[in-house]
Amino acid sequence: MATSSNIESAHTSIAAEAGKCPIDHSKLSRQKTDLRPDSSTQAVERDAQGVWHVRGFDAARTILRGTDTQQGGFNAPTVMNVKVLINLPILYLEGKAHLSQRRQTARFFTPKTVTTDYSAFIEALADELIADFKRKGREDLDKMSLTLASAVVSRVVGLTNSRLSGMDARVERFFQQSPKFSWKPLAKLVNMYRQRNMLKFYVLDVQPAINARKRQPQEDLISHLLENNYSGLEILTECVTYAAAGMTTTREFIGVAAWHLLENAELREQYQAADEEGRYAILHEMLRIEPVIAHLYRRVTADITLESDGKTITIPQGDLIVLHIYSTNADETVTGESPRDLCPGRPLHGEHIPPMLMSFGDGHHRCPGAYLAIKETDIFLQRLLAIPSLRIEKQPTLGWNEVAQSYEIRDFILSVK
Repeated sequence: MATSSNIESAHTSIAAEAGKCPIDHSKLSRQKTDLRPDSSTQAVERDAQGVWHVRGFDAARTILRGTDTQQGGFNAPTVMNVKVLINLPILYLEGKAHLSQRRQTARFFTPKTVTTDYSAFIEALADELIADFKRKGREDLDKMSLTLASAVVSRVVGLTNSRLSGMDARVERFFQQSPKFSWKPLAKLVNMYRQRNMLKFYVLDVQPAINARKRQPQEDLISHLLENNYSGLEILTECVTYAAAGMTTTREFIGVAAWHLLENAELREQYQAADEEGRYAILHEMLRIEPVIAHLYRRVTADITLESDGKTITIPQGDLIVLHIYSTNADETVTGESPRDLCPGRPLHGEHIPPMLMSFGDGHHRCPGAYLAIKETDIFLQRLLAIPSLRIEKQPTLGWNEVAQSYEIRDFILSVK
């Protein structure tokens, strides 16, 4: 397969020819993770329950960049009604409060900070994980990616003083799906179990980190929150929020990226031969067709007017919007033909469109750790793919998590001959 730069050149020179992509898509990887495909082709529509579904890229961007919605997912009604939380987690903030917090925490995620403060740490941990894998001869990729992602987010947040090992497992329990019981006593027991897990996370991980930073502040999120007089409960909720964003999503993306690269020898060769820009182009295209978070939810706080398919649509205040990220990322008015094929260097039609489209969100709530996630993934994959005898011993199990609205890649066993 051609290098990333050659692909881009080919696209540029032939892009207008019969509206066809010049790349042979039969040799490319195809989307793997859309477990709940949406059959509707409507860019914007309202269902029988009064919920709005947005699938068009332009409409989704207008909504996310606007100021007339608030968080409608991630258990927002419960979190936003906790009276003892004076400072809400950044995920649920809007307006001036959100912009102020974003400005103050942006320093933890700039490319310069990622390069100077985190890269060496990520490289050392990746080397350690790969060396251990080589010694064993086989390993579950999910276990390696979870260890890496947990350690990186812990460093950024400041969760580095745990009283007991196993923090990644404790955090993971927050996102495990709980069965729903009609019998109230049993449902109550399940809820108590979840509260117990939260308490363990606070006592074993968050509280010792808070105590350590009260004595000696660091350049991390917990120190910043203490400086702004956040309570222990508020710091706990913020830690859970960042753990979800940084640990869960990067863990899954490493798995699906490795899956594509190990199944397609030409794509793997292209990735390994490319410079950083070329590798990132491949990862961004993978993320476009395999967005980890499949749906974003927004509650409308003031009427929103959209132009879609030649019609003017008004979404009333109070209504719920579901943004279908697989669909927005496959909007052919933006991506061109074969939108669910992995085609690095594909030309995107529109102004200032990121190559991964909506996979990191958009607007003022766009994921602040986007650069860190790609950097972390790239560092690990370079080392993993450098093993000449690397092979897939067992294909991964692909599942779905209702809580996170994301795919899960589990039991992905790799081995070295």
